[in-house]
Amino acid sequence: MPDQDPSKTAPPTGLPAWMGGARPATVMAAVPGRRRKDSAVQKTIEGIAAALKTSVFSEKIASRPGLLQKMDPRAKAVSLLGLLVAAALVRQPLILLGLYAVTTAAAGASRISLKFFLKRVWLFIPVFAGLIVLPSIFNVVKAGDPLLTIWNFGHEVRLGPWSLGTSIAITKQGLTGAAILVLRVAVSVSLAVLLALTTRWSDLLKALRVLFVPRVFILILSMTYRYIFLLLDLAAEMFTARRSRMVGPSSPREDRHFAAASIGTLLGKSHALSEEVYAAMVSRGYDGEPLSLRRFHMRGPDWLLALAAAAAAAAAIGADRLLG
Repeated sequence: MPDQDPSKTAPPTGLPAWMGGARPATVMAAVPGRRRKDSAVQKTIEGIAAALKTSVFSEKIASRPGLLQKMDPRAKAVSLLGLLVAAALVRQPLILLGLYAVTTAAAGASRISLKFFLKRVWLFIPVFAGLIVLPSIFNVVKAGDPLLTIWNFGHEVRLGPWSLGTSIAITKQGLTGAAILVLRVAVSVSLAVLLALTTRWSDLLKALRVLFVPRVFILILSMTYRYIFLLLDLAAEMFTARRSRMVGPSSPREDRHFAAASIGTLLGKSHALSEEVYAAMVSRGYDGEPLSLRRFHMRGPDWLLALAAAAAAAAAIGADRLLG
């Protein structure tokens, strides 16, 4: 028999036998003959780590020397708000596509990865809006000129008091309305994401005061944002501490018990911590106004950005009126 590697047959000196060598089969799997899937605790840890990583990455984007990062936060907030109002008023798909192209170009000029930007925009909200508006493209929901007939019944079909017509078809009016809604949502989300990615959170809150946002709302928004990541960090520490004390995988029942206990613990910690943090803020002179180490100063490029955004919004609304 060939010689075996001693490191694989015997544990190092001073360690218990069970810490060296191969793990027993009873530890490797909770159910013999089955491959153990990742537990709910493991998936929670991975999700929390991904959320924290995304937050840190967003803060790094705001520190890059891009086009919008150099602009005054007040100018960005007012400019993007004007474009947001224009997107809400425009009813022509081509003009909305133009506005979306402008936001995408601004993201590229701000040194934001287009893949990351498109994924951040289209991951949920525009796709969800498209699913909601999908039934309206059919003639059974919204009457109009048929573009594509999907099913021809050959006779009128009635569903109780409602008539489904003689066929099911995609209409021009329904398709246009659905495209307008999805594009409008996409432009609006793109503008909001662009502002959030290119502006530090403290600067953004301070800039919102220019738009006469109430101080109470800004206080709630600021505390909510900070507490989300604080609670995520606390949850990650709790899950990691539990996992580091386990020899083998836990059962689904144990995971459920731990998740329920963790929710209660986090609730108690968050309530106590909120009181302590607010008292500490007040004792240090906090009066409700968001503070930032950066001094705002409108320069020539900032005024140029505001004028360009106003001109683009006015041109989009004017072109929409001419084409409509």
